[in-house]
Amino acid sequence: MTQPTAVPSLLAVFAHPDDESLLAGGVLAQHAAAGARTAVVTATWTADSHRAPELAQALNVLGAGAPRLLGYADARNPASAPDGVVRLVDAPLDEAVGRLVAHIREVRPDIVVGHDALGQLTAHPDHRRTHQITLLAVEAAALPHLYPDAGEPWQPAALYAATHSESGVDLLGPLLQSVGKSVLATPDSYVTTTVDVSPWAAVKWKAILAHRSEVARARPLPGLLARLPEAERAEIIRSESFTRLSLGPAPGDPHRLIA
Repeated sequence: MTQPTAVPSLLAVFAHPDDESLLAGGVLAQHAAAGARTAVVTATWTADSHRAPELAQALNVLGAGAPRLLGYADARNPASAPDGVVRLVDAPLDEAVGRLVAHIREVRPDIVVGHDALGQLTAHPDHRRTHQITLLAVEAAALPHLYPDAGEPWQPAALYAATHSESGVDLLGPLLQSVGKSVLATPDSYVTTTVDVSPWAAVKWKAILAHRSEVARARPLPGLLARLPEAERAEIIRSESFTRLSLGPAPGDPHRLIA
């Protein structure tokens, strides 16, 4: 009798609270429901900020454990770090990479998911910086001579960037443009994996709603989505697209996002 293939463990690394729910909430819920270990690292907003409890609630909904915070400030929001810590974009790169390496070695995920190089449609500087840090940390985590105090080496099998294709932003693009935001989509050929997360869309939406302070505002995406007709919102959140960036086992192996 053939044994079922184990669902790979998953670590998501995103810049801000709510990025995890908006960009990979369906995949996180899907993997957790299948019995896989899942976790989320958030690069900005600190534990004493008002969004930390919202993040904790969202991760609980998604089955992704407790928040893991790198502890930096948002590039555009001083309230993200009441104690006045350095912004992510100003932090020494080596320091930020080392902090993320420690989480990778502790979680020991099969797959890491993060931002794309464009910075997720709006080109937020924190998104782009988090993308850079994630690329470096995934490689460094496997090398014992780098960050030796950050735990035993661990090599994830795959790295995926959450992204949006040019043909996949027909509803989302105008929504963002309506509040003056940019829409930087990637060519369709850049997308290697699109996951239909319709069965987990309700969980994903509940996680997005947990970010109450963003839902209450007019310009952030959670607030924009909350004001849409239900059918339009469901169409936007029902699928998630990714680009496989790392080497490692070829597509079709067990270390892949469920599609």
